[in-house]
Amino acid sequence: GTGTGTGTGMGTGGDGRGREGTGTGRGGGPGAPVPAGARRQVTVAQLRERGNAHFQAGDHAAALAAYTEALSLCDAGPERAVLHRNRAACYLKLEDYTKAEADASKAIEADGRDVKALFRRSQALQRLGRLDQAVTDLQRCLSLEPKNKAFQEALRALGSSMHEKMKTMSCTDSKVEQMFQILLDLKENDVDKKQKAAQNLIVLAREEAGAEKIFQSDGVRLLTQLLDTAKADLMLAALRTLVGLCSGHRSRTTAILAELGAPRLSAVLGVEHEQVSLAACNLLHVMFDSLKEGLQKDFRGKEDAVDLKLLIKHLLELLALEGASAHGRDNALNLLIKVVPRKSPKETNNSLSLWVIDQGLKKILEVGSTVSGSPGSLPVTENSRMSASVLLSKLYDDLKCDAERENFHQLCKDYVRSWFEGQDLAGKLRAIQTVSCLLQGPSDAGNRVLELEGIMDSVLSLCASVREAHQLVAVEALIHAADKAKRASFITANGVSLLKEIYKHSERDSIRIRALVGLCKLGSAGGTDFSMKQFAEGSTLKLAKQCRKWLCNEAMDVGTRRWAVEGLAYLTFDADVKEEFVEDKAALQAMFQLARSEDRSVLYAVASTLVNCTNSYDHEEPDPQMLELAKYAKQHIPEQHPKDKPDFVKRRVRKLLTAGVVSALACMVKSENPALTNSCRELISRVFLALVEEAEDRGGVVAQGGGKALIPLSLEGTEVGQTKAAQALAKITITSNPEMAFPGERIYEVVRPLVSLLHLQRTGLENFEGLMALTNLAGISERLRQKILKEKAVPMIEGYMFEEHELIRLAATECMCNMAMSREVQELFLAEGSDRLKLMVLYSGEEDEKLRRAASGTLAMLTALHPPICKRIPQVTVHWLEILQALLLSTSAELQHRGAVVVMNMVAAGRDVAEQLMASEVLEILSVLAKDKEKPRVAQAAKESLAQAVAYGLIQPNPEHA
Repeated sequence: GTGTGTGTGMGTGGDGRGREGTGTGRGGGPGAPVPAGARRQVTVAQLRERGNAHFQAGDHAAALAAYTEALSLCDAGPERAVLHRNRAACYLKLEDYTKAEADASKAIEADGRDVKALFRRSQALQRLGRLDQAVTDLQRCLSLEPKNKAFQEALRALGSSMHEKMKTMSCTDSKVEQMFQILLDLKENDVDKKQKAAQNLIVLAREEAGAEKIFQSDGVRLLTQLLDTAKADLMLAALRTLVGLCSGHRSRTTAILAELGAPRLSAVLGVEHEQVSLAACNLLHVMFDSLKEGLQKDFRGKEDAVDLKLLIKHLLELLALEGASAHGRDNALNLLIKVVPRKSPKETNNSLSLWVIDQGLKKILEVGSTVSGSPGSLPVTENSRMSASVLLSKLYDDLKCDAERENFHQLCKDYVRSWFEGQDLAGKLRAIQTVSCLLQGPSDAGNRVLELEGIMDSVLSLCASVREAHQLVAVEALIHAADKAKRASFITANGVSLLKEIYKHSERDSIRIRALVGLCKLGSAGGTDFSMKQFAEGSTLKLAKQCRKWLCNEAMDVGTRRWAVEGLAYLTFDADVKEEFVEDKAALQAMFQLARSEDRSVLYAVASTLVNCTNSYDHEEPDPQMLELAKYAKQHIPEQHPKDKPDFVKRRVRKLLTAGVVSALACMVKSENPALTNSCRELISRVFLALVEEAEDRGGVVAQGGGKALIPLSLEGTEVGQTKAAQALAKITITSNPEMAFPGERIYEVVRPLVSLLHLQRTGLENFEGLMALTNLAGISERLRQKILKEKAVPMIEGYMFEEHELIRLAATECMCNMAMSREVQELFLAEGSDRLKLMVLYSGEEDEKLRRAASGTLAMLTALHPPICKRIPQVTVHWLEILQALLLSTSAELQHRGAVVVMNMVAAGRDVAEQLMASEVLEILSVLAKDKEKPRVAQAAKESLAQAVAYGLIQPNPEHA
């Protein structure tokens, strides 16, 4: 870590600690005697003061906590009313308008003439869409303070908003009725007209006024009739309209679910028409989100939980339903992956996952155990088994204790036994296919099942089967077991010779390619360690050449070619293989094409291959002393391949960029498929970071969609993956024009990932690049500075201003310089008990010229934009005059100009400060600078300072300065 030293005084302005017990509060200092009956009021007053300080500092969450604590101790009615009013202000800033309205109302109950509370309630009501009530509150404000311009302006703006809303509503009413008339007219035979009416409904449903009107006009019953027509276009229109009705609206969702019924929705999901099934999947996802939102906000929680479980129960039943379509089954699995497991370990409740395991684990395994083409098998796609593996993995990862995991293992064992013991060959194939599915997902469970008696023997014997379908199942199981630690030694002893036999003698490419992948897995056990090669010299290159040949063979089906990429994912640990692969343009293009194909199970293998080619995996440089000790002890020492040195890696990256790797990665990120797991996202993030390492490559990465693809990668996935993507975004933001790299609204999405690089657990380089990137953004617009403020970045930036590493300290100071253009940040420099301004003045006198430039630039800006700061400077340090004089006498014209501007602003701010300056050597220095024709900007600032001092009557006019 880099250690930020945030305890050195910076905290006093941020969390109010500097105010406690200082003797500045209303109740006196800690030593003041306090009457026994007054103790409670003093505590409440202190908490309220602390809340006020937090609020002024922009830390609204901390202010809210202080006011809430004060309320818990306060009995006095008037004091409680003020605290409720203050909390309403916090809730407005935190965008929780329901609570803001409630608190403001409590303040108004205590005092109906409280204009602040009335105004805050009107703001909350306006945000909640209750414009008529907001107008009433504003009118009361104006009757109490008729000349208040803020109230007048707010009422005028609200009036025009209401007029627009009324206009929209009346327009919407007629549109909805018109659409319904066309769709209800049985005599209307114009199909195009009906379709257009249905499409218009979709558009209307996206707006709240239209959605509510459709809902109120018996629209759900009509939409149900459209679903029942079984006509794809009308069904799509109905489903998409229902999405608009349900989005973010819990009560409508509950009513719609009650009317449509879970069985009907599940049946629509399972239809053959792919688009209709996908639209039904989207609707169900929106419904889940709306119902879960209700649960989180504690609205009728039990009923919503029942609705959720009912929907999930039907999705699980769909998995094992023979009549359901293959893509319907995939959509059901995808939906379960998204809505069942917890999004974060911070959520303590994993009851939904436990319920799904008890109710539906066997049904999920039904999909995972399906052997395509066998009699009575469920209809599945290329992606179905991968989706089942991902869902099983997510459910297993969501378990919290050994007892829950043991139950999962037992259910898996029971399922495999039910197919294996006492069953014919078809049953044994199902059992082995289940093992493969588990090994690809929760591998712990797969290993446990693999150890069941007879399973491994059956796998090995079926590898020699004359029937291709049987051999495929067995060889795949062997491959998936090959890199699982518990079985690796057994398979190395028994599997290598078997796989070699299959590879050499099988006449079927589909079998040979799988056997080859098994050999690749076993052959790459040493990873990137050059000294741990498993195969004879040249064998790895031969295997890789065969993989590339199959990869480029378009006559083969996509499912078989995918295995060629799997092989390369292992073989590219070898640097010779990497070098040959990036030279093979046809093979690269074939791999990128596969990454864009419908068979999304190839994503992980493609990402792994690219991580190997770009060397973007984690590798630490070994400690030289430890190496010497290892040699002395005759222990194994890993060796780096000569072709894995930086120059070779740089050339490989260039070749991948030329081949179009960025557009392939961007396409992979867009995938909604479960194959895009968090670990897969992490691999893609690693590759992107390697691609933007060189500044000259960054423009090309952005032009091909890399910037856009990195934003979602930086916001979800593993912590490592998010950090790598955020660092890649930072590198782009530092060297490119951010407005061109992230056009439109996208630039605001970049802020959160960049702020995440400032967290203490990040490396010094990540902190530095995050600060540099935020400096660029903060210099662009006030809206971006507000976004940075909202992400609570300012306290972190301040923390790094104390950093020992000079470059990080400088970057933080430069970032603060740009942030100081915001009014809220300027106010922070005047916060009671804060050392911010003192630090900036002291840094203006540091030896490091770059740091002096950044700090004095900040002072120049602060003194210009916020004059009260000028009067505070003499109070923060006794060295202030000495520092300003040093700036004015600097050999650097830039520092001189900054010093001259600060002095000019201070002189202009007030006579008292000007008098202190003119009584010092500053007067003489300014007189000299005012005559310097070589530095016109410095001379002009000096002249203005002297002219102002003359105006104050502090000095006599000098004819030379006229």
